[in-house]
Amino acid sequence: MKVIGIIPARYESSRFPGKPLVDIGGQTMIQRVYQQAKHAATLHEVIVATDDQRIYDHVRSFAGNVVMTKSTHQSGTDRCAEVVQQVQGFDVAINIQGDEPFIDPQQIDLLVACFETPSTEIATLVRKVATLEELTNENKPKVVLNKKGEAIYFSRQTIPFLRGERIENWLSKRPFYNHIGIYGYRTNVLKLLSELPVSDLELMESLEQLRWLDNGYKIQTALSSHTNDAIDTPEDLKQIIDKYF
Repeated sequence: MKVIGIIPARYESSRFPGKPLVDIGGQTMIQRVYQQAKHAATLHEVIVATDDQRIYDHVRSFAGNVVMTKSTHQSGTDRCAEVVQQVQGFDVAINIQGDEPFIDPQQIDLLVACFETPSTEIATLVRKVATLEELTNENKPKVVLNKKGEAIYFSRQTIPFLRGERIENWLSKRPFYNHIGIYGYRTNVLKLLSELPVSDLELMESLEQLRWLDNGYKIQTALSSHTNDAIDTPEDLKQIIDKYF
C-alpha cells in the first residue's frame, strides 16, 4: 500500500489571511506542518498543495515538495483530488491540516492503519471529550460512532442528546467524541468524492464530511489521545507561541 500525504495550503483566509507563512518560533507554519508530516513512518511522499505563488515559492525554498492547484476548489478534499490526478501511483491519500504546526506524526500513522482493512473507503480520527467546555464548544465538532467504529453523524451541537440528564453529568454517563479533522481516502474513492454535489446537511453544519455520509459512504474512525492545536485566528497563534515557546 503506497501512501501520499497532502497538505492543502491557501493564502486567503477570512479569519487569518496569509497564515501558512506566519512565523512560529523561527519557522513558518507550513514548514512546521511539512516537517512533522515527513516524520510519519507510513508516508511514502509528502506534498504541499497550494494555489498561491508565495506559498509555492516558500515551500521550494526549504526544499519541500509542492504542486500548484486550481484556485476554484471549495475544500481541501477537492484540492487533494487534483493532486492525486497529477501525482499518480498511490493507493491512499492523507489530507493533513495545514494549520496544525505541531501535529503528531503518530496520528498520521494511526490513520493510515485504518486502510489495512480492505473495506475502508474513508477514515478520520476522533478523541474522547474530556471537559464540559469541549462538550459544548461548537467549534469542536462532535461525532457519533456505531459499534464498528464508523461515523454515524457529525455535528457542531453536542450529540448524542441525553434526555432527562443535566448536561453537567453527561460525560459521566457515556463517552463523547470530538472529531479531529485529518482525513484519509483511497485514491479511487477520493476522485468520486470530489465529484459529489454539495449537500444540504453539509451546508447547514458547515462540515464537508456530511456530504460523504449523505451519499452513502462509510467513514472509519480511529481513536487518538493527542490534543491537536489548530491555528484559525491571530489569537490562536499567540496562544500556540505562548504554549511552545
